[in-house]
Amino acid sequence: MRQVCITGIGIVSPIGHDLAAFSASLQAGKSGIRLLDNQPASRSPRVAGVVDLDLSQFYTPSQISLLDRVSLLALIAAKQAVASANEKTLEAPPMLQAGVYLGTGIGGIKSLETAFEEHFLRDGKRIKPLTVVQAMNNAPAGHVAMEIGCHGPSLTFSTACSSSAIAIGEAYRAIKHGYIDCALAGGAEALLTTGTIDAWEALRTLAIPDLANPSASCKPFSLNRTGLVLAEGAAIIVLESLDSARRRNAPVLAMLSGYGAKTDATHITKPDADGQTATMRAALADAGLNPSDIGYLNAHGTATLAGDVVETNAVKQVFGNQAFALPVSSTKSMHGHVMGATGAVEFVAALCAMINNFLPPTINLAEPDPACDLDYVANSARPVDGLKHVMSNSFAFGGSNACLIASRASKPL
Repeated sequence: MRQVCITGIGIVSPIGHDLAAFSASLQAGKSGIRLLDNQPASRSPRVAGVVDLDLSQFYTPSQISLLDRVSLLALIAAKQAVASANEKTLEAPPMLQAGVYLGTGIGGIKSLETAFEEHFLRDGKRIKPLTVVQAMNNAPAGHVAMEIGCHGPSLTFSTACSSSAIAIGEAYRAIKHGYIDCALAGGAEALLTTGTIDAWEALRTLAIPDLANPSASCKPFSLNRTGLVLAEGAAIIVLESLDSARRRNAPVLAMLSGYGAKTDATHITKPDADGQTATMRAALADAGLNPSDIGYLNAHGTATLAGDVVETNAVKQVFGNQAFALPVSSTKSMHGHVMGATGAVEFVAALCAMINNFLPPTINLAEPDPACDLDYVANSARPVDGLKHVMSNSFAFGGSNACLIASRASKPL
């Protein structure tokens, strides 16, 4: 089996439009959650994690009109990742045969919703001819492959909130087992449309906006939490075999050392502690690590009433008494729930913690739920020395769970 390393990172999020800004915001405990503009007058106030980025800095008006927002965000993150991975030496052969493994929960929903509005609300007005290719779930992966020039496998994973974590994990397996040498892996989501938010609101899982301080609306593990906050963004990493990275003298930022994927198979929406426990244990076994080796855990931590308690109990099952000494945080408190891209965004947050020697906080945690009694790094980041292994959890509707473990590179290049 081959060792797999991370040589490039790209991210576009509500708290930073590149890796440096994202990491700085995590350290500062900055929130990117705000009240949404231009909402219908009939709707109550809504909050979300919004990527406030002028896309015209990156694309022509024609490109913006031809691609859905989800693909535009994915392309920005992919280009960042390739640039940071020593782009000149990523040219053929490694990038020519690289795979693209991306996750998304709902794909180009903005294009699809616009088409439905045109058809049903505007007397059958002609739908844009490119609606299908803008809206399809694999559009981001296709555009990334074309832009970067990747001719390896192009695969899209859609498993709700675990989509991009599974995309990263499956790319890792493909490299580990020798099918490919290099991959762009991660995910993108751009679902802040009226119809999508209406649907989530009907499910009664969204947070009640904190009108006194909208940026504090997401309160994971808190006694007064009321639900999740939707967000948009993209995060993509460059994965390579360690041999490939060494051949081209690439920067080895970290090792991807463990991946576990399990299914609850109990309920379509209710999380299951046993399924989550099995997932974390599978990742530890794959990495050849003991629970005591993990120095930080980025929790799925959605701020739903049931989810936070179930995950807390699963962590206790895996880590035993050591769970109470393990730093755990939910960075969703800052960037919101990026759905199909959230696994990749939070894995990058865990990488930032290990590379830059700090523990990201769970902000807005004034009074913890007594049932959530772990060390959630409340409210402020903490400096830390020598994190060797970090874990990131992603648990999804449908019971599709994933866990990723990254390890410090023993001999950085």
